[in-house]
Amino acid sequence: MTEPERPPAGLGQGDTGPPSGLMDLLGVAAVLLDAEGRIVLWSPQAEELYGYTSEEALGQYAARVLVHEEHWDWVAKTFIEVMETGQSWAGSFPIRCKDGSTRLVELRNMRLLNDRGDFYALGLGTDSPTLRDLERDVALSTRLISQSPVGVAIFDADLRYVSVNPALERMHGRPAADHLGHHYREIMRATAFEETEAAMRQVLRTGNPLVEESTIVGRTPADPGHQHAWSVSMYRLDDTQGRVLGVAQLVVDVTERYRSDMEAGENRRRLALIADGSARIGTTLEVDQTAWELADVTVPEFADVVAVDVLDSVLDEHSPVSRNGPALFRALAVKAAYPTDAFTAADPPGRITRYDADRLATRCVRTGRPILIRHAERGDLTRIARDEDAATLLARAGVHSYMAVPLAARGAILGFLGLTRARDPRPFDEDDLATATELASRAAVCIDNARTHQSMRNAAETLQRSLLPDHPPHLPGLQVASRYLPAQAAYEVGGDWYDVLPLAGDRTALVVGDVMGSGIDAAAAMGRLRTATAAFTELDLDPALVLQHLDTITSRLEQYIATCLYAVYDPHRAELRIASAGHLPPVVVCGGEQPRLLDLPTGTPLGVGGVPFETTTVSFGPGHHLILYTDGLVETRHHPIDERLDTLLHLLDAPDSALEETCDRLLQKLRHPDNHDDVALLIARAGPFMPVTDSRR
Repeated sequence: MTEPERPPAGLGQGDTGPPSGLMDLLGVAAVLLDAEGRIVLWSPQAEELYGYTSEEALGQYAARVLVHEEHWDWVAKTFIEVMETGQSWAGSFPIRCKDGSTRLVELRNMRLLNDRGDFYALGLGTDSPTLRDLERDVALSTRLISQSPVGVAIFDADLRYVSVNPALERMHGRPAADHLGHHYREIMRATAFEETEAAMRQVLRTGNPLVEESTIVGRTPADPGHQHAWSVSMYRLDDTQGRVLGVAQLVVDVTERYRSDMEAGENRRRLALIADGSARIGTTLEVDQTAWELADVTVPEFADVVAVDVLDSVLDEHSPVSRNGPALFRALAVKAAYPTDAFTAADPPGRITRYDADRLATRCVRTGRPILIRHAERGDLTRIARDEDAATLLARAGVHSYMAVPLAARGAILGFLGLTRARDPRPFDEDDLATATELASRAAVCIDNARTHQSMRNAAETLQRSLLPDHPPHLPGLQVASRYLPAQAAYEVGGDWYDVLPLAGDRTALVVGDVMGSGIDAAAAMGRLRTATAAFTELDLDPALVLQHLDTITSRLEQYIATCLYAVYDPHRAELRIASAGHLPPVVVCGGEQPRLLDLPTGTPLGVGGVPFETTTVSFGPGHHLILYTDGLVETRHHPIDERLDTLLHLLDAPDSALEETCDRLLQKLRHPDNHDDVALLIARAGPFMPVTDSRR
C-alpha cells in the first residue's frame, strides 16, 4: 500500500494528528437523493443518526423511510420546490427512526448538479437537541468572555495573542487589534512580566493550571502614571483529541486590594517599629547611647540614613543660645543602611556644627514642628545640608525624601532627628512623619532623663572625689595605693570611701567604708562619716570604740546605714588592730603564704545600734600586704559572693609587683561593665622601719 500524498505546502502544515472533533461532536449525517427522491448515498453518520444501515436505505424513497405518513405531502411539496428553484431549505424536522421513534433533526437540504446535468438533493442533518446545546454553550461562552469584568486572553502555543476580551483591552489601554498576532512580551514589555511568560510556558509544557499563583505589579498604557496590581491565573487549552491549542490567561485587577494590603502591612510595620523603639530606646542613662539606640531602631527598617543631633546648649550650659540667628548642634549619632555619600554629608558624632537660620534643622528646633519633604529638589537639599559641599554629597547619593523631627521633652526642644531616603524609592508620607514623631518623642524623654541624671551624677561624683583623701607624703614603715571608681553611667555614684590617717607613735589608721544608697545625699553622708572618723582618730581610740562612736553618728542620719572597716598599723610592734562594722573581710598576704581572708567578728553595720564591736590583733610585718575594698569590687548579680572572693584571692596569689599595678589588675579582672556600685580599694604594704632616736636623750 502506497503512502498517501501529502497536501500542498501551506495546507495542513503541522496537523499530523486526528482531525478536529467538532464535526464528530455534531454527528452530521449526509444523505443524497436523486431527482425522484430515492436514496443513492448514505453516510455512516446517517446510520448512527437514523438507525438504518446503508443496505436498508439505499434505493429506497427517502420519504417512505424517514418521514411519518402525515408529513408526506408537505415533504413532497418542499422537495419539488428545492429541485425546481434550487433554493435550499433549512429547519428542524421530526424524523422517523428505524426503531419507530421520532427524533428531532436539524436539516439542511440543497440541490446539487453533476457534470452530466443531472440534479440531486443533498440532505445534511444533525441531532437538533445536541446542536441547540452547542449553540447555547457557544453563545454563553462568547457572552461570558465579552461581558466579563475579568480580563481574558487566548494565546496560541507560541504565546501569540489569538483573542482578547474588552476587559483586558481596558486594562492594557490598547484595542484587541493591537494584540492579535503579537507575542505576549511585545505587548507586556515590563520586566515584571517575565515571570508571567515563564509561568505560561510551564503551563503549556505540563498542563497544570496556575490559579492566582502570583500578583504582578506594574504600569500599562491605560494608566502610565500609577502602579497597578493584577492577579493572574492560566490554564492550557486542549481540543477533544488532546492536542495543545494554546493557553488561556485570566487577569483580575486587584489594585485596590493590593493597596489595602500594602497599607495594612505598612501600618503593622510602623506599629512594630514603635513597639521596638519602646523596648530598645532608653536602656541606659547615657545621652550618647540613647541617641545610638534611636539610630539603630530607624535604620534600615525606616530610613536609609539617620542623624541624631542636639543643641549644644542642652549639654553645655556655657554654650551660647541664639533665638534668631544660627544654631549650634552637637552630633550624637549617625547611621546609614549602606555605604553612601549621604553618610559623609552628615556631621560625625561629637562634632559641633553651626547651621544657619535658613536651614531646616534650625527651623525645626526653633518652631518645634516637624518638617516633611516628600520629594526633595536641589534647593531642598541645600536647606537640609550644613553647607553646599554637603548638599552636593546628598544629591550624589540620590536623596529624594527627608524628614526633620524635633526632639522635644517636658516643654523643651533638645535637638532634632533627621531621616533621609535615597535607595528606598518610597517617599516619606504623613504616616511616616507620625511614626518618626513618636520615636523622637520617646527618645527625647530618655535623652532628657539621661542628661539630667548625668548632670546630677557629675555633681555627686565631684563631691565624692572632693571628699576622698590624698595620701600623706610619708607613712612610717608603710606604702599605700588606692583607687576609687564611681558606678557606671546608668547608675548614680554611691557613698564608698577610704582614708589613710597618720597617728601618733608612727602609727597609721587605714579606713574603708560604704554608705548604702546613691546620689548626692549618700555622698554627703559619706563626707560626714569620714570627717567624724578623722576626728575620733585624733583621740587615739581603740578601733572598736571608734566604730562605736561612728555607729551613734550614723544612727542620726535618717535612712542611712554604712559598713566600715577600721585598722591601725603599728610598725613598732609589726601588728594590725582591726574592727569591722558589717564589712567584707580584708585580705592579708604574707610573704611565701597563700592570700587569706581575715577571720574577724563581722559586727553590724553602722546605724543599726545596740551591738558592741570587737577589735582583733594580727601580725603584720615587712612584706605583708593588707587589701581593703568595698563590695562593688566583688559583688555581681550573676555570681555567688564566695566564688568572687575566691577569684580575688587567686588574683592576689602572684609574684610581688608594684602596688599601683596590683590595684589596676584587680579592677581590670574583677570590675564588670554593668557594675551598679562604686568601688573603693586600698592596698597597704609593710616595709622596713627604722625608729628615730631623740638626740637629746
